[in-house]
Amino acid sequence: MLVAAAAVFWVHIAIIAFNLFGLVAIPLGAWRAWPFVYAFLWRALHLLSLFVVALQAVLGRACFLTIWEYDLAAPGEPTSNVPLIQGWVSRLIYWPLPLWVFAVIYVAILAYTVLLWYWVRPRWPHFGRARP
Repeated sequence: MLVAAAAVFWVHIAIIAFNLFGLVAIPLGAWRAWPFVYAFLWRALHLLSLFVVALQAVLGRACFLTIWEYDLAAPGEPTSNVPLIQGWVSRLIYWPLPLWVFAVIYVAILAYTVLLWYWVRPRWPHFGRARP
């Protein structure tokens, strides 16, 4: 079960990294003319991911990945079984704050992401059409 909990933890980290990367890369990429920041699918996944995070917080629920990890971690197991880097990263992402604080933060981040959608408009893919 600890292996499954660790797998969920690292998927969670990957999603957090994806979300944070997008928040920085989109405006920076628009300024530096990086083509990938206009990719519709990537941008839609980024917006959807942040929408799910904000919605969970507004509904007063912890992230489902956090819940899964906790459920899989076998309560009562000594924390010394957790790899050192995982312990460090856990302390970095799991802050002991009330859920409403996260709701405010996540809604603000979602609003910023929606604004980015309009400031740096993604391009709809044109499959099968020749470019002029």
